[in-house]
Amino acid sequence: MYPPLPPVYQSVCLYYMLLVPFCLHGNRCEVSLWDSDEPVPREELLKGVQGAHGLLCLLSDKIDAEVLDAAGPNLKVISTLSVGFDHLALDEIKKRGIRVGYTPDVLTDATAELTVALLLATARRLPEGVEEVKNGGWSSWKPLWLCGYGLSGSTVGVIGLGRIGMAIARRLMPFGVKRLLYSGRTAKAHAAEVNGEFVPLDTLVSESDFIVVSCSLTPETQGLCDKAFFSKMKNTAVFVNSSRGAVVNQEDLYEALSSGQIAAAGLDVTTPEPLPTNHPLLTLKNCVVLPHIGSATYSTRGIMAALSAQNLLGGLQGTDMPSELTY
Repeated sequence: MYPPLPPVYQSVCLYYMLLVPFCLHGNRCEVSLWDSDEPVPREELLKGVQGAHGLLCLLSDKIDAEVLDAAGPNLKVISTLSVGFDHLALDEIKKRGIRVGYTPDVLTDATAELTVALLLATARRLPEGVEEVKNGGWSSWKPLWLCGYGLSGSTVGVIGLGRIGMAIARRLMPFGVKRLLYSGRTAKAHAAEVNGEFVPLDTLVSESDFIVVSCSLTPETQGLCDKAFFSKMKNTAVFVNSSRGAVVNQEDLYEALSSGQIAAAGLDVTTPEPLPTNHPLLTLKNCVVLPHIGSATYSTRGIMAALSAQNLLGGLQGTDMPSELTY
């Protein structure tokens, strides 16, 4: 599938086994592998990247100036098995002329499905219901027991109507959503497909029954969802975040949930990850926290792995990368 690599590119540092078949076939490169599902320890990473021409990483691997210095001038390409890239020190990478590959688009559907599932589980209090069945709390049918909130006739606000935000909106509309509001830098032509209304963020926050955060993490969005944000929400509103944990001020979210300022929250991303088991959010019945599994389907992870390999090999050979990050 790929032509032989030039001799200068015979040292490639890969950190996940899914890429090994791509590089070992035909003995085209030397592979250094961290053979574990757990993140590579920092010391091992700094040692392992030395002299590497290519690096494959996950979003749990912080690739900063220290790692780049340890790798040295041979490093030509970094391929991340993720759509997010806030774990990469892009300014440092750009200064050194290193190409970057990532995996957008391929996880859009899986993440959108998970987001809708999380919204429904949170709004309809499914984890609470499962726990009541297990602990004997289910005694009889009661008129208001475990009542939650439905999507039919509701107003949904999506913060960030990009690829994933749009995929979420498409999946929500058949539930009978009455209005779809969205906010962001600019209005989106594709929003017409879901009758999306481009509104200021304050309008979205104050009028939505469900708020879904699906924006990128940038200096502008970091800490966006804070005390002032939650204070403008309806006290019957449900908040869902499947973007990046740092978009939310978790202390302010805890206060909003525990005080009844908002009804419930569902999170697939947190700060830090993993969230400590003694974190206050985990004491709340109206907060559903998942372990960042938005793209966790077998097919999606397989496609992501293949794309990561193709990105890395394209960068090593100086050819086109299927998904190269431009920055």
